[in-house]
Amino acid sequence: MKKNTQITLNVTLDENNNPIQMTWSAPDGGIENYDMDAFFLSTWNKTNQETSRIDLWIKKMPIDQMHVFTHQTLVGIKESYFKATEDKKMLNAFEQFCNYFEKEKKLKSLSKKFK
Repeated sequence: MKKNTQITLNVTLDENNNPIQMTWSAPDGGIENYDMDAFFLSTWNKTNQETSRIDLWIKKMPIDQMHVFTHQTLVGIKESYFKATEDKKMLNAFEQFCNYFEKEKKLKSLSKKFK
């Protein structure tokens, strides 16, 4: 049986159209107005063979948190890509870059700060 569901993103903007507050909801997953400070959304259109993206973050998001957010996103992409393709060579390349990013931005010390 086919079922439709919704995931809703709500963005509050300031007078210059900059995001100042964002929430998301997924009622089927029990999530209602969950606060977020940033999101990256990518979609794939197979007909046009192209990606569409929406990348937003609140204007008060500290840069050190953006580093952690971006690193965790890259790790997630690495895991999803490998799960979909089982391409071990690219998995290794992703891991090398994620490790490099983590080291350059000194994220091991930062991650403790945000827990």
